[in-house]
Amino acid sequence: MKEQDIIELDGSQGEGGGQVLRTALTLAMITGRPFRIEHIRAKRSKPGLLRQHLTAVQAAAAVSSAQVDGAAVGSQTLRFAPGPIRGGDYRLAIGTAGSCTLVLQTVLPALWFADAPSTVTVSGGTHNKAAPPADFLIRAWQPLVRRMGAKLDITLRRHGFYPAGGGEVVASTEPCGLQAITLIDRGERQALKAEALVAAVPGSVARRELERAGAQLACLGGRVRELPAGEGPGNALLIEVAHAQVTELFTSFGERGVSAEAVADHAARQARLYLESGAAVGEYLADQLLLPLALAGGGAFTTVSASSHLLTNIAVIEKFLPVEIAASAQADGRWLVEIG
Repeated sequence: MKEQDIIELDGSQGEGGGQVLRTALTLAMITGRPFRIEHIRAKRSKPGLLRQHLTAVQAAAAVSSAQVDGAAVGSQTLRFAPGPIRGGDYRLAIGTAGSCTLVLQTVLPALWFADAPSTVTVSGGTHNKAAPPADFLIRAWQPLVRRMGAKLDITLRRHGFYPAGGGEVVASTEPCGLQAITLIDRGERQALKAEALVAAVPGSVARRELERAGAQLACLGGRVRELPAGEGPGNALLIEVAHAQVTELFTSFGERGVSAEAVADHAARQARLYLESGAAVGEYLADQLLLPLALAGGGAFTTVSASSHLLTNIAVIEKFLPVEIAASAQADGRWLVEIG
């Protein structure tokens, strides 16, 4: 590969986190274009590759038989030159509570362009505040990419909370084509409900969270889900907002020294912001829809804001794909994102 063909990336751009690396890995595999990235996660308290980022690199390398330089914990520079994408059975262990979902979202879109069906099993953290929980992928993201044509089935086999980890998520997928979708309005509301997860944490904590969330949001049903103690300790409150066109999921995590009421207030605040905005998708789902829509070659959606994550992701996608992505503020306060 000629040196001038390599895409040069600065990991400190925009929000300066792991998103630049993950998006680059995915698109390098799909397009066959190598890249070099410097200043990986430069704006984080611990710059460079953490275990979850290294696992994503290793997974991408295995899927595409890539040549990689700089794949080590703490590395702030990486060169990645992919080969053909191969379907198969992939088993990945992060070894910490690092996010399983972010590793999955790195490799799954590439496997839609593989030569055979695939199964990806990732062990590590499934529920931590630095990444979307597995429930989010299953309930919010997966239905939309399925609507676009993706053949995908994600299963949460075992919960893994921060800091212990120990969770496991399995995804089965196969080669497919993607079609653009448009999500300007979310449609009629169908459900607003909450679920409090506890593992090796008193059930009274979950009940307090549900009571508080119910007081914050009208017409809210809820349930306590007590997980096996071996999957903990851990606690999460999930608020699901289902509309005809899209389902959103807002999550808050229990922490030592943080009251159940504060956990509930955080999740309820996210849900209320979304409901009041009138946007089709929330901040995090917006970011995670960009890449599938870019691969489909078009589409549009409204969202609550143009986050630094979203804008950083746009910049990386446009380096790899022949698409233009525009994010513009609308008179009603929503943001319109158009891919074409």
